[in-house]
Amino acid sequence: MENKPPGDDVENIVPLAQQNTSQDWSDVLAELAETKDKTLFVELFKHFAPKVKAYIIRLGLIESSAEELMQETMAAVWRKSHLYNRSKAAASTWIFTLARNLSIDLMRKQKYPEYSLDEWHEEADDNDDPCVDHVLSSRMGLSVNKLPEEQAQVIYMSFYEGRSHSDIANRLGIPLGSVKSRIRLASDKLRSMWRDGV
Repeated sequence: MENKPPGDDVENIVPLAQQNTSQDWSDVLAELAETKDKTLFVELFKHFAPKVKAYIIRLGLIESSAEELMQETMAAVWRKSHLYNRSKAAASTWIFTLARNLSIDLMRKQKYPEYSLDEWHEEADDNDDPCVDHVLSSRMGLSVNKLPEEQAQVIYMSFYEGRSHSDIANRLGIPLGSVKSRIRLASDKLRSMWRDGV
């Protein structure tokens, strides 16, 4: 991968509303960059580690690999915090970009098929409005319902139930490649629906 600071290649990340608005994680990360205070790192770790692991699993990696990459990501947060630039990205964007880059590196080494339904993460949002969340959630539900049944099924199992691709393959009794293919096709259709306002 190119050696550039995390956050410089975040144009494809889609923000989701942050549930915990009482904490400004960008402030915490910026302070960690200046002070290297271990208590700040522990706060960041407790908040982001489970989310990073879930994100990596959604990219298609098995749980043991996701656990390892989550640890590697959080270690990189500690080591590279001085590279964080809050004017370019929120803390969550920066951290999930680290996770994505490490995941892509591992997938390339292990010859995973490349596709991208990985462009999500949480983002601090001062306008956190449950009404907006409800509308977006309803719209996504309607969009998923328009997919062919086999595609809607794998999207639901992966993104609503948080199941790994291999778990979905086992539960449905289909090859892992079919799960990944269905998710790829479904994600392309969903992107198209959202872009066209369908």
